[in-house]
Amino acid sequence: MKTSTATADVADTSWAAVPQRSLLRRHRDFRLLFTGEVAGKYGSSVTGLALPLIAVTALHATAFEVAALTAATWLPWLLIGLPVGAWVDRLRRRTVMLASAAASLLLYLTVPVAAVLGLLSYPQLLLVALCAGTSAVFFQTAYTAYLPSLVAAADRAEGNAKLQGSASAAQIVGLGTGGALAQVFGPVDSLLANTVTFVVSLLCTGSIRQREALTPPGDRKRATLLSEVGEGLRVIARDSWLRCFMIYGALANLSLTATQSIQVVFLLGRAQLPESALGTLIGAASIGGIVGALVARRVGAALGTARALLLFLIVLPALELLVPLTGPGAGMLCYLVGAAAVSAGVVAGNVLRATFTQSYIPTELLGRITASGSFVNYSLMPLGALVGGALAGWLGVLPAMWLTCAALPLAGLTLWFSPLRRYRDLPAGSLVRAVAA
Repeated sequence: MKTSTATADVADTSWAAVPQRSLLRRHRDFRLLFTGEVAGKYGSSVTGLALPLIAVTALHATAFEVAALTAATWLPWLLIGLPVGAWVDRLRRRTVMLASAAASLLLYLTVPVAAVLGLLSYPQLLLVALCAGTSAVFFQTAYTAYLPSLVAAADRAEGNAKLQGSASAAQIVGLGTGGALAQVFGPVDSLLANTVTFVVSLLCTGSIRQREALTPPGDRKRATLLSEVGEGLRVIARDSWLRCFMIYGALANLSLTATQSIQVVFLLGRAQLPESALGTLIGAASIGGIVGALVARRVGAALGTARALLLFLIVLPALELLVPLTGPGAGMLCYLVGAAAVSAGVVAGNVLRATFTQSYIPTELLGRITASGSFVNYSLMPLGALVGGALAGWLGVLPAMWLTCAALPLAGLTLWFSPLRRYRDLPAGSLVRAVAA
């Protein structure tokens, strides 16, 4: 198989075009997808805070055991990330999303049920994190590949910006209220918030009218699962744009996961906050994600999408070095500024990259290439979580935080030495797929 790319110096003018009416107002199915995504992200945000709090407060877990929960959440990307992309390309993506959301709902409900029966244990939390992470692999792969079939190409930039912004907003509210819920009802019972949020997500996704047109089995090219997985990996390896994003994503996720795996323990000790205020602090820092989603398209149009990515993924993440300076009182501003800058850069970068890849990759390859890239991007995240926990246990939480935060700006050097630095805009054309006879 041979691949070639469109010339990278052609400006993508779609970034400057903003529809007169909001996509949420004029597109019913996108509005349902948006609402379901907000509900699901809120529930996941509450869960992401509740599980470590349960481990620390109810089960007296160590810093390494708390980090292992994060590792278990991301481990499925390493185990099944590649074949999931090929499976998603063979199935209706909406159906995959519905099944994944239903599985997550049932998994998280087992925690309060076990607590009521007096059977809650750390191994159960670890198993729930692992299985819920498996559902997330299917959902995220299908979700990323589903949007281009739901909205027109001209609407994808706006759609990605709104979805990324809603995810950040839901995270802020989830973290902020999650701490309060944990304080009022206890960390275990706060997981019941997921009951409503995942039900809303299921109802909204199930109400989408548009159906994907699957290629009849007789018309599909005969290919094994292994060959389809290999095709996705070969396309990424041979394309300089996809390759540089994949390498950066893997290294950045390694650093971010290592930092986040010890974040709860670090903030409880350094900022001396009660549990109820912890979520509020983390949620306030996540406001940067909303700002990033709001400005991504405008900055991309003004500076050029390639230059904007350098700003969002190299310059802003360098401020994460403020996070280890966090302390009680006014010292919490260091965490707020540093974490908000990282959140803004990551979300804005995701908006630009997602819109680029959805127009750059052919629809029939989108699922497997997305999964192949995600496999590499996310496969280092379990390792990152374990490294964060190991460093905290070996050197102490504060030195571990310095090391993991410093790794993020270093990851940005992979983009600086990539084709990104030589162009104003990302390629405007599509990846040309040619299969040798």
